Amino acid sequence: MRGMAGVVLRALVRRPGLAPAALAESLRLARPGWWRRRPFLPLPAPDLWRFRMETAYGGAGDTRPPPEDVQAFVHWCAAMRGWRRGGGLAL
Repeated sequence: MRGMAGVVLRALVRRPGLAPAALAESLRLARPGWWRRRPFLPLPAPDLWRFRMETAYGGAGDTRPPPEDVQAFVHWCAAMRGWRRGGGLAL
């Protein structure tokens, strides 16, 4: 999971407007009590991360999604959040 921060940062450098939505999703997926354990970052639990990567990309191991997939996921999450609030679906 160490390399995931780099993947997310590369994705956000290319699309900085997604940073607020990426932060919101990071907090939503973070393991409970993340602020009490090193590295004090809102990272998902390792088991959740392995499950998400295996269901998305198949296989097991240290899968890192391409930055384009991270951008698409964060963009989708932001669009869904707007839709749930009644703002419509603006893709």
